[in-house]
Amino acid sequence: MVYISNMPVVGVIMCRQPVKGHPSHTVQDKYLNALLDAGAIPLPLVHGLLQDDHHLQQLLPLLDGVLLTGSPSNIEPHHYGESGDEPHVDPGRDRLSFRLIDESQRLNMPLLGICRGFQEMVVATGGTLHRRLHEVGGFIEHREDKDQPLSAQYGHAHAVTALPDSLLARLSGATEHRVNSLHMQGVKSLGAGLVEEAHGPDGLVEAVRLVDHPFALGVQWHPEWQSRDNPLSRTLFDGFIGACRRYREEK
Repeated sequence: MVYISNMPVVGVIMCRQPVKGHPSHTVQDKYLNALLDAGAIPLPLVHGLLQDDHHLQQLLPLLDGVLLTGSPSNIEPHHYGESGDEPHVDPGRDRLSFRLIDESQRLNMPLLGICRGFQEMVVATGGTLHRRLHEVGGFIEHREDKDQPLSAQYGHAHAVTALPDSLLARLSGATEHRVNSLHMQGVKSLGAGLVEEAHGPDGLVEAVRLVDHPFALGVQWHPEWQSRDNPLSRTLFDGFIGACRRYREEK
C-alpha cells in the first residue's frame, strides 16, 4: 500500500440531523481539530457506508483508528434491553458505531470513544445504561448548565479516580484527575467485553477499556474541548494517535 503522508488516518463517526429542513451529516470542529492538533488526519464517516458491506470493507484498510464522538442524541434503548421511546435518537449512527466497534476489535484497530461514543462501547459489548441519572438517586449532577457560556459548561465539574493498573493511569502517570461533565445518561452495568478504567466520586463508571485490545478506550467526559490546553486531554489524544501511528506502521 502506498501512503501519501505519514500521518495516521482516523475515521470519525458523524451525527445525522436536519439542517434547514435537509437531512444532514454533522461533526463538530472540536473533534476534528483535536485529531489534527495531535498529528492525525480526520476522515468523517457517513452512515451510508452500511448500505453495502463492500463500502465499509473497502474503507477499513485506509483507517488507522476510529473516533466515536459525543452527540446530543441518545442510543435507542432497545439496544440495551429497554422499551419505550427516547428523544433525539440517531439510528444510523447506532448501527455504524456498533459495527465500527466490532471491526476495531477484529482488527485490533485503535479506538477512542467520547461521551456518546463511550456509551456506544458499553452497549455494543452487552452493557446497559441509566437513561436519566438525575432521576435515579445517589448520583451527583452530571448535566451541564446550558445557560452558562461554553467555557463554563466545559470547565472542571468533578474528580475521577483511575484504577492503578488502568491504561488511563499508565498514560497520564496519575490516578486522580478533574474532568468536565455534560451528560444525562450513564453506565448501569458493563458487559463482559469491557473493564472499568475510572469512576467518579459517586461510583459512576467514567472510563472503560475493551479487553484484549492494544488501545480501545472510552471516556464519559469531553477531552476534545481545548485538547492541547488540558494535560489529561493532551495525554489521551497523544496516546490514541500514538497507537494509531503504530497500527499504521505494522499494517
